Amino acid sequence: MNPSIDPTQPRYSAKLLFQFRVMIGADPGIMRTCEERIVVFHAADARKALAEAKRRGRKAQHDYSNSDGNRVFFEFVGVMDLLELGPECDDDEVWYDIVVRKQPMERAAQLLPEESRLSALRP
Repeated sequence: MNPSIDPTQPRYSAKLLFQFRVMIGADPGIMRTCEERIVVFHAADARKALAEAKRRGRKAQHDYSNSDGNRVFFEFVGVMDLLELGPECDDDEVWYDIVVRKQPMERAAQLLPEESRLSALRP
């Protein structure tokens, strides 16, 4: 049985890192646009979850020619983090991060972007 679809197994969330490597001639450049992607799936245990996260990352790799005719390689760099989403998480929760911040409520204006700058609301 595919561990990514067995709802009786623990639920995991993995943060994957990808890069867009654009070849201009033989030069891939130093600075790369990157994507951080969060995927959610079921696995029997943490080791199997890590293997599943890596499998999904490798499967997402592809390449294409951009509008300038340069080859672009979308490459899986690795797993940035892996969480078990246990009973403390709601069914619709896919990620959490626990951090210590100085007076977050009092500093909300500095910590939070303007709503118009949220990715889904940008033109």
